[in-house]
Amino acid sequence: MKSEELMEEWDDQEDLDEVSCSGGATRYEADDKTLYEHYRIVADPKQSLMRVDKFLMEHMNHTTRNRLQQAAEAGYIFAGDKPVKSNYRVKPGDVITLRLCRPRNELEIVPEDIPLNVVYEVAALLVVNKPAGLVVHPGHGNYTGTLVNALAYYLRDNKQYDPTDPRLGLIHRIDKDTSGLLVVAKTPEAKSELSRQFFNKTTTRTYRALVWGRFDEPEGTIRGNIGRDPKDRLIMKVYPYGGEQGKDAVTHFTCLEELTYVSWVECRLETGRTHQIRAHMKHIGHPLFSDERYGGNIMLRGNNTGSYKQFINNCFAICARQALHAKTLGFVHPVTGETMSFDSELPDDLTQLLDKWRKYSIQLADR
Repeated sequence: MKSEELMEEWDDQEDLDEVSCSGGATRYEADDKTLYEHYRIVADPKQSLMRVDKFLMEHMNHTTRNRLQQAAEAGYIFAGDKPVKSNYRVKPGDVITLRLCRPRNELEIVPEDIPLNVVYEVAALLVVNKPAGLVVHPGHGNYTGTLVNALAYYLRDNKQYDPTDPRLGLIHRIDKDTSGLLVVAKTPEAKSELSRQFFNKTTTRTYRALVWGRFDEPEGTIRGNIGRDPKDRLIMKVYPYGGEQGKDAVTHFTCLEELTYVSWVECRLETGRTHQIRAHMKHIGHPLFSDERYGGNIMLRGNNTGSYKQFINNCFAICARQALHAKTLGFVHPVTGETMSFDSELPDDLTQLLDKWRKYSIQLADR
């Protein structure tokens, strides 16, 4: 493979509490060529020894292992400041970078007048309640109309806020079709401190989800490593907890309400992996209701009558996305040291969906 072929844009969507992207600003002089940093990935403190090509496959979406091996052979993959071959074993705390011979294609962040529900704001940060359907960050296939574009417009008069500065902005992400709370840093100091809290898992986050099926126990804990599915790079797969594949992930859940063939649950995240709740719930046999990517958008429980099928289709029409909401968020204020706690109301589609299932359950019980 020619080195020019390796210079194709590499794009990724990953949990921000573990991965930081340089944005292409860092440049290195290496022998007779200048290299530009495209990705910087810090290995988790609990990272087990793993080949660097396999490690990068766990973190990057739009690539292949062969491509990564070719990049390593070309001297484009580094552990610290040293280029490494694909058989290099990543250790806890290793800083793995991908450096190419051209600057990373920079996305222009165009301020867009997109409505924002700002629930809290001070000089250092703000908290927003994101609606379902809004992509968080510009990326592959979504270069405008994102939360980052909305923030650029909302903070357009703040001379200290540059939406292209990686030292500012989003601390964490939630999926496009998940609604709920996100915290945004307006200063480098706030982002550094909040990122540290997310990395050390001292923040608190709870989600509400409607899932298929009923639980044998009212509460439980799901432990399972999460990594990309090699057969479908757009979904995450659950691997044995503590194993070499994927990254460790822990979800605690409590069943709040049983509604005949579905359950309304609260999920508390101990880690913040990509699609964590969606993948974990599918893994234990309870896919999120209406979650197309993880198989929850078909009738998985209940009878086969025409009236029930119509009821389910009506429910899908009410909530045409995974039934998941990031309801609460807690962290320590990066400036004052105060413990902050935020709670958000359920969006209309989830409220209507719950009401419909509650009425159905009552009617079924009265027969």
